[in-house]
Amino acid sequence: MLKNALISLAFCLCCVASHAVTIESAHALVIDEESGEILLEKDAATAAPIASMTKLMTAMVVLDAHLSPTDAIRIDKADLDTLKHTRSGLSVGTVLPRSTLIEIALMSSDNHAAAALARTYPGGNEAFLLATQHKITELKLENTALVEPTGLSPDNHATAHDMAKILTAASTYPEIVRATSQSSSRIAVRGRGRVFHNTNHFVGRPGWNISVSKTGFTNEAGRCLSMRLEAAGRKILVVLMGAVAGPKRALDVLNIHRLVGGQPELPAIRTALRRPVRRT
Repeated sequence: MLKNALISLAFCLCCVASHAVTIESAHALVIDEESGEILLEKDAATAAPIASMTKLMTAMVVLDAHLSPTDAIRIDKADLDTLKHTRSGLSVGTVLPRSTLIEIALMSSDNHAAAALARTYPGGNEAFLLATQHKITELKLENTALVEPTGLSPDNHATAHDMAKILTAASTYPEIVRATSQSSSRIAVRGRGRVFHNTNHFVGRPGWNISVSKTGFTNEAGRCLSMRLEAAGRKILVVLMGAVAGPKRALDVLNIHRLVGGQPELPAIRTALRRPVRRT
């Protein structure tokens, strides 16, 4: 009891005393999931682009439709990025089960996979977006708008408070937990094994217990991250949005983890800061 009170006090002090902990992200929210207590908050009620954190909603909407996970879906030209003209992703002609596309869209933030999931939703993209709006209403998201499934559009926006609700809802889907809590997965693509890595490089590191995670990056959104982690016996929801650089986002995560009570290994910290940041 006393330890938890002291941790909460440290978080409260950080909100009014910048020397206690520095949060570089433009928007931040840290919540004790069980008590609902806000441990840290920085401009968390302002809506901002969420980039690929959108894919948590995309996965939930597809899973809510109870479609066959084994249905084979082909990546089509219609799934290519015409917003940012990025080239990374599964190539046109790739055929994979729906469940695998969900895994790849979440874990390695593949835009083509997310686009294909929406395109093959019963009724197509229009029906998918309608279902997405229904999900926004169901979750009582107060300031969230989603216009496409990947997060590439800057019109996809939410507040940190709404992202925490999305994160909580996503944690109830075993498929999402499984996909986002693994550091990598080897998947057969066109007959050849290919390793897909988690875009959150803290997943799988010593001392880190992360059950749900999603990163995001576009020029408009900056570096974003939402994750559910366990530390010092507490389940914590973390939302970071609008960091100007990958290392700054990583340092925010480390500061939060340290305050909650975890002490990451130095090699894990150095590796996380050294790796290049992709558009996710």
